[in-house]
Amino acid sequence: MTVAVILALYGISAAALLPKLLARAAWADRAPRLAIAMWQAASASVVASALLSAFAAAVPASVVGHGLAGLFEACAMLLNDGATLSTTSTRVSVAVSGLLLARLTYAGAAVLLGTRRERRRHANALALLGRHDRDLDAVVVDYDERLAYCLPGRNGHAVITTGALRSLAPEQVAAVLAHEQAHLRGHHHLVLAAADTLTRAFPGVPLFARARTEIARLVELLADDVAARRHPRVHIAAALVRLATGEAPAFALGAGGATALARVRRMLGPHAPLDRWERLAGMLSVTLLLAGPTALALVPGVSAFLAHHCHEFLSL
Repeated sequence: MTVAVILALYGISAAALLPKLLARAAWADRAPRLAIAMWQAASASVVASALLSAFAAAVPASVVGHGLAGLFEACAMLLNDGATLSTTSTRVSVAVSGLLLARLTYAGAAVLLGTRRERRRHANALALLGRHDRDLDAVVVDYDERLAYCLPGRNGHAVITTGALRSLAPEQVAAVLAHEQAHLRGHHHLVLAAADTLTRAFPGVPLFARARTEIARLVELLADDVAARRHPRVHIAAALVRLATGEAPAFALGAGGATALARVRRMLGPHAPLDRWERLAGMLSVTLLLAGPTALALVPGVSAFLAHHCHEFLSL
């Protein structure tokens, strides 16, 4: 029960404090991929601590320590034997873990099905209003507003308006479309869908709300960096200036938008990338966030396992 309480307290504290700590990380803009992993690991850590807290409260450490067979037997007893569920704490623990999983499953399905429906509707409209340009490898829409975005999915593609084509030089068009292709190849819509799932399932949790905002910003920085591998940064910056006022559909990923001007400054004045030790420290932090709750939950079971088998060894 002590481990269950510690995990619950950790989850509550992390959900409230980690957003402030991670938001202060000045290195995030220098390594957006690592920063995305950090926010994802922090969110997963809070969810895991909640689930493992309920598990630790429901299943005695001695059961875990006596092996998987005993654990499966105990789970069967929890489901079938009313006497096993005689304590209020066990009933509550099983109910809480079930509700958490059900809430996550429902929210995830709602997010994925909702965005898929909107994207399919938009794709049907593009099939009528747009034309595929083989040279650009993008769908061109006759529209005066300057827009460039990608429509993710199984048959995802980049979209650009004639207004954007008229205002951008050819090298700028190539740079901004490389940005959109980076979104498609990186499956960034799935990264955002995972963040959306947590905010929808648990709307009052500060960590999940801040993670959604930061991840949406960081995937744009990451796409900029991928595009900058093949195109001069000044071309990306110039394209962002001209597309800054354009707003892509909510279910798409666009090159412009509210973060465009900040990204222009980043493109024109890039900071040095993280060195090897800084990256190693970041990866270690991600590993600790992911493995910490699980390791803590396993401590009583491992202790019981060692005590049980050491006793058997000494009795021989």
